[in-house]
Amino acid sequence: MKRIIKNPASQIISENLKYRSGNTRLTDLLLKEQKNFCAYTEEYIAYNDSKDIEHFNPNLKGTEEDGYTNWYMVKHLPNQRKSTSWLEPILYPFEEDFEERIIYSDGAYFAKPDDIEATNLITLLDLNNIHKVSLRKRYIKRRKESLIERNINSNNLDEVKSYFQAKIDSEIEDGVKYLRAIQEEFKINIWEMIPEIN
Repeated sequence: MKRIIKNPASQIISENLKYRSGNTRLTDLLLKEQKNFCAYTEEYIAYNDSKDIEHFNPNLKGTEEDGYTNWYMVKHLPNQRKSTSWLEPILYPFEEDFEERIIYSDGAYFAKPDDIEATNLITLLDLNNIHKVSLRKRYIKRRKESLIERNINSNNLDEVKSYFQAKIDSEIEDGVKYLRAIQEEFKINIWEMIPEIN
């Protein structure tokens, strides 16, 4: 899972948008900020995908404290599979040191033993569910095999970036997912390569 950047100049804030069921403006702006990627799975949210505005801390929903930093676009099924037991203290997905505290390694996510907030986040979102870890590992394995088939040197960052740029340009909905895994495994900033949504 990668850090979700929350912009202090977001249109959501400047337009003073509030959560309500069916708020398409809020949905559209959150999707735009997340470049159509699910905050939890890092899979592309396509037009026909079921999606939710997720209240990360469900205890804030419907309160004055609920707002922009608590809202994320997520695919419906992963949202349903999120633990129903809220854990405190917890690391929020927008924290600046998120990627230093949620450590990626070989398809899984880890926290330092004394980092209870990060550990609670991993537990809450079930990030190391065996199925999820397997999907990430298989995706990275296929990308590495594809690089070999194309005679692309995985140490040549320009060639690797060109490979992923082609995937972004031609098949972003199916060919690009697990952004943090790509970032860590291939040492490229895939997020910056994905175009902004108009």
